[in-house]
Amino acid sequence: MGRVIASKLAADGFDVAVAYVGDIDLADATVGEIVGHGRRGAAFAADIADEEAVSALFDAVDDHFGRLDVVVHTAGINRSADLTDLDLADFDAIHRVNVRGTFVVDQQAARRVRDGGSIVNVSSTVVRLAPPALSAYTASKSAVDALTRILAKELRGRDITVNAVAPGPTATAAFLDSTPAEEQEQLAALPPLGRLGSPDDIAGIVSFLVGPTGRWVNGQVVYANGGLV
Repeated sequence: MGRVIASKLAADGFDVAVAYVGDIDLADATVGEIVGHGRRGAAFAADIADEEAVSALFDAVDDHFGRLDVVVHTAGINRSADLTDLDLADFDAIHRVNVRGTFVVDQQAARRVRDGGSIVNVSSTVVRLAPPALSAYTASKSAVDALTRILAKELRGRDITVNAVAPGPTATAAFLDSTPAEEQEQLAALPPLGRLGSPDDIAGIVSFLVGPTGRWVNGQVVYANGGLV
């Protein structure tokens, strides 16, 4: 999803910095797509839950690109288990990335994004669905929603929009690789539109939120799930 969003923003005319952890090949491929749209791109490694690493990341982006217009934060992890069975180490890992990571990135973004810019977080439709076996993940995304709404209010006077996109089941590579075909079919049948979301669907919403026609949307969680809930 992050790769497709980065490519869409490059097509919209943005130079794009890609933050990654672990998969340098995917990061380099994403930069290649950005460059293919005629924009500047660069990849930087960072643990997004480490405040010093994220501060250094923003420094590197400033040095490489100059003015920072938009920050889109897509990083997130999940571990599935009933609440009574979930290992607390998994709980801590989920909240380190999904909650602390969002807080750390948003904190730096709020300090660095130019007046008139935009910040977009990625939440999830599970906040409304509250499905079994996803208690820790759902709680973490509820926190993302709260952080988004509060930061929008705290940035009053700077003309910076802060929103979140909350996808439903989306056909990312990670989803397709980890979800049995039968379950994919069941999830695709749930929305009235009768299909899974695509990364392009989510990228289009991000493009709107950070573009000139989305400036009056602020402090919102935009549910993108084909009418699932």
